[in-house]
Amino acid sequence: MDNRFKHIIDGYFEKLEEILPSKRIDLKKSNEGIHLSNNALYLLKLIVEKKGFKSIEEEIYFFKRVKSEPLSYLVYFSEVRSCELLMPKIGLGNQLNFLEKKIKRINKFFNRNWDFVHYMEQELTYLDVQYFTRSNQVFPLYSLPEACYLDPKFFTSHDMLWARIKGMNKFILYLQKLIKLLKLEKHKALQIEKPKRALVWSASKAALTELIYALYSSSAVNNGKEDIKGIASAFEDLFNIRLDNIYKTYAEIKSRKDSKTRFLEELIIRFNQKVYEDDGI
Repeated sequence: MDNRFKHIIDGYFEKLEEILPSKRIDLKKSNEGIHLSNNALYLLKLIVEKKGFKSIEEEIYFFKRVKSEPLSYLVYFSEVRSCELLMPKIGLGNQLNFLEKKIKRINKFFNRNWDFVHYMEQELTYLDVQYFTRSNQVFPLYSLPEACYLDPKFFTSHDMLWARIKGMNKFILYLQKLIKLLKLEKHKALQIEKPKRALVWSASKAALTELIYALYSSSAVNNGKEDIKGIASAFEDLFNIRLDNIYKTYAEIKSRKDSKTRFLEELIIRFNQKVYEDDGI
């Protein structure tokens, strides 16, 4: 990168790191981002007006690689600000519908410009002179935040379209994170609203002890790495029951004169009976 522009871009990204959070950008942050991007573009514009370019290659590089960075973030922060201002304030469902419509609008934008998107994503260069030099200027027929940079000395036919594409790519990621965040909030709200019915163990504590030891012996919990105490604790929480001394209960089960596994055998009988009844046998 030309040293004339490098210190501006480096300083811009250094300050940008202070604005970009990991989750959601509020109006204050988006306004800071717009101001920062505008300032960087203003400084770049002064240099271009004063010193120009030494070659066509230098001009192409500037409008394709340099200017598009702060301009794409100007697009991004402007879209975020608009989104936060217009998004419904009440109702997670309403907010999600609003964001889904935003996604559809962006998809239409990319579909309209698919040929240029393809050109840039494939890193082609054969049309760079037409797209990124000022000798082929074509005024865009839209009014957007970046339109204030339509000074004949500071725009090309496609540099703003390229910046808008890059900005929209950033905005898509923001929308996806926001949708994920809102869906998580909606899920939590539904969980809170849905009353949970407590489960009560209605058989004997000895029966539950049989089940616990059977699960432990068959390595059915945590691949056999969970001990008796851990399994028992989980069942106590699940059924809101205290098992007291489970090891003593197990000793009593072992000392039975008849079957040691009364409850487990009954489970097998009951289950088979249920299966036969459901199959009409």
